[in-house]
Amino acid sequence: MSHPVIPIVANPEALKTDGLGCHSGKEQLDAAARAAGKSETLDQYAQDYPKGPHDQPQSMCPAFGSLRVGLRMRRTATILSGSACCVYGLTFTSHFYGARRSVGYVPFDSESLVTGKLFEDIRDAVHKEANPDLYDAIVIINLCVPTASGVPLQILPKEINGVRVIGIDVPGFGVPTHAEAKDVLAGAMLKYARNEAAAGPVAAPRNGRSEKPTITLLGEMFPADPVILGMMLEPMGLAAGPTVPTREWRELYAALDCAAVAAIHPFYTASVREFEAAGRPVIGSAPVGHDGTEAWLQAIGDSCNVGQAQIDAAKNRILPAVRAALAGKPIKGRITLSGYEGSELLVARLLVESGADLRYVGTACPKTIHSAADLEWLTARGVHVQYRASLEQDIAAFHEFKPDLAIGTTPVVQAAKELSIPSLYFTNLISARPLMGPAGAGSLAAVINAAIGNKSRMNDMQSFFGGTGIGDSAGVWEGKPVDRPEFRTETRRRLDKAAKKRKAEEMI
Repeated sequence: MSHPVIPIVANPEALKTDGLGCHSGKEQLDAAARAAGKSETLDQYAQDYPKGPHDQPQSMCPAFGSLRVGLRMRRTATILSGSACCVYGLTFTSHFYGARRSVGYVPFDSESLVTGKLFEDIRDAVHKEANPDLYDAIVIINLCVPTASGVPLQILPKEINGVRVIGIDVPGFGVPTHAEAKDVLAGAMLKYARNEAAAGPVAAPRNGRSEKPTITLLGEMFPADPVILGMMLEPMGLAAGPTVPTREWRELYAALDCAAVAAIHPFYTASVREFEAAGRPVIGSAPVGHDGTEAWLQAIGDSCNVGQAQIDAAKNRILPAVRAALAGKPIKGRITLSGYEGSELLVARLLVESGADLRYVGTACPKTIHSAADLEWLTARGVHVQYRASLEQDIAAFHEFKPDLAIGTTPVVQAAKELSIPSLYFTNLISARPLMGPAGAGSLAAVINAAIGNKSRMNDMQSFFGGTGIGDSAGVWEGKPVDRPEFRTETRRRLDKAAKKRKAEEMI
């Protein structure tokens, strides 16, 4: 089947420096993308996801967030357009995290990128995949180089054979973190679904519409948490609605058809924009710990015009159990906390109410109005909150506060262990637990107290291994390593010289 050829304004500037990678430099790629017609997209990202005082947090490729959202949805195909090395890394990471389907890939070279043939290849791939018996939607994601070259996914057909087509740009130089990239795709899907609902009848949820007004839950969370939230809402005559990002397309309609939205993860700015366009109120924070649960239930009840008697009934049903769980499983010790999932402030609140001496919480995500209550609560209790935290800030925090336990990303955990400080990886060991209600109140204590109790073992290991594997002496040696400072000095001189040369060339 042939398709009409659409002229494309390509930008060869995107191929300069290393040609086909995302290492050409943020400034060069951003300028190239704007010259190729992507200014509107990049300006919206800059508004939705402000970067903060430094360039951007260190984390995995942001596109992984959008890829993850698509791969977790039923009847949804995902196609990547980007450099081969990037696609390899993204697919590897996706399968590491449990993806059970293939990821589509449209390859390119310098010629196909500059001449516009890449867009034609993408269009052909979409037409080939658009089988309504298999898919409700196809997601196409531009990575850095296609975005910088202006590959115009926005002019793809919106629908082919009844299959929706969602094209998004998720460049590392425009979207700061993979957490926010989840919002890029979730927001694009909500916008599409909202327009469909406005145009006429749409499919009902798989299990039918709820008889009660629902609260849509915004942000990925532990599977038990939506169930716990539903139990909290029941005395107020409310029910937990879908969780966004959703697991299938028809859930998007149910998510929009809600009484209110609970921004459990507060950085989903594009998604919030779609809910507000649909006239839905958005409530920040979450029911974590005693204070968080009480404030959240009150805010939800007020937003949904629930009588105070019903709100009090919900509080009286859940708050005593939360208090008992907190008292029964206290956490003892000083902690620093950091992560890039978006739930860091919620975990911080739970740690403080559990008795932990929490001094610092860093999140790679930005400050938004929907985390304001958490920020105020933590600050009032002497916790330093760092939005858009860098690795250097996270490491500086545990150097300053000398915690009994450091909770953080992989490099933070590594740095802490090198100093014999017990540490836990936030993503796998902390965020992958229930946080809401009584279950959340008691879920962290066991793992955290056990980790803190391992301090003596950390000291024993350091004493046993000594300086083995540290710095220049790392590895296996037949003899004693000999320090050669003159080599280090010469290498530094050459690097400085090369840096000065590059700087001079930029000024020409």
